[in-house]
Amino acid sequence: MKSILITGGCGFIGSNFVRLLLQNSGALLSESGYDCLINLDALKYAGNRANLTEFEDSQPYLFVEGDICDQALVSSLLKENEVDTIVHFAAESHVDRSIDGPEPFVQTNVVGTLRLLQAAKDRWESIEDDRKDTFRFLHVSTDEVYGTLAPEDSAFCETTPYAPNSPYSASKASSDFLVRSYFHTYGLPVVTTNCSNNYGPYQFPEKLIPLVLLNALEGKPLPIYGDGKQIRDWLYVEDHCTGILAALAKGQLGETYCIGGRSEMENIQIVQRICAILDELRPASENPNLVGKYSYEDLITYVKDRPGHDRRYAINCDRIQAKCGWRPVETFDTGIWKTVEWYLENQEWSQDIAEMKYARERLGTG
Repeated sequence: MKSILITGGCGFIGSNFVRLLLQNSGALLSESGYDCLINLDALKYAGNRANLTEFEDSQPYLFVEGDICDQALVSSLLKENEVDTIVHFAAESHVDRSIDGPEPFVQTNVVGTLRLLQAAKDRWESIEDDRKDTFRFLHVSTDEVYGTLAPEDSAFCETTPYAPNSPYSASKASSDFLVRSYFHTYGLPVVTTNCSNNYGPYQFPEKLIPLVLLNALEGKPLPIYGDGKQIRDWLYVEDHCTGILAALAKGQLGETYCIGGRSEMENIQIVQRICAILDELRPASENPNLVGKYSYEDLITYVKDRPGHDRRYAINCDRIQAKCGWRPVETFDTGIWKTVEWYLENQEWSQDIAEMKYARERLGTG
């Protein structure tokens, strides 16, 4: 038996990764050499088990509700399911929330990663020598650990010095260093990926793209921080998932690979593009929530910038292309079109997420 453990598999990127492996009767899972996929998720505010409902009765899929901080639970899962690959998505990931309350970010992203690493080390040391060479711990991180770029600066790459500017990015930087230390100190076979901004289906609606989409459809203001000229490199989520698989299969142990979409755009340009697609697919004149509005762009509202807002992120992904044979398939135009269509076709999912978030916040668990 050979199993892969996914942490945070009910979140945005994690659920897309699980879906990629399990679709078509688990064809890619089998092709990758795995008999079983275990999804460990604590189902915090951005984790939604419903993202993967259609796989609940699938033979190679096992969902476990639990926290990566619970080292005993993780250790038992690794042993009982003969896990020899771990892909670590689980993280608190929203910058605004980290500014309001940093402690959960340190607990999950730093302490949780430490305990997961320790459980992985114990498992790796216990398995037969002929399986040790195929054991992998892949840590999914972010470009935000590198800080911010000026307009004329070269894009981030694997040798860019760390300079995190928010509690979120500081906690992810700490987790990156812990992963690195377990390779250099104990020899644990790790690979790290640092990605640019993801977008696509199943993204929690407080992030820019789904927030703008859903607010626009409801006729609500489209809030833009500051002047809206913050630049991000946008990566379609399925491209990110195939990049992770490439790094898992071909990445050199102890190394880092930057995964980007090669699509730098200002936030205001993103919002305007979404509005233009909605004007075409769901015209304002046909939306009862937009009475008196000519275009969805009429809803754009500028708000006070958030503290420590990084000005520009960009990823140079030449290394993963050269070493692992990966490159993004989607351009921003093709990816954002697919994303808008998905949200239009799945408004019930978005409504369920909104209601769940409201219920949790009323209970003080948001």
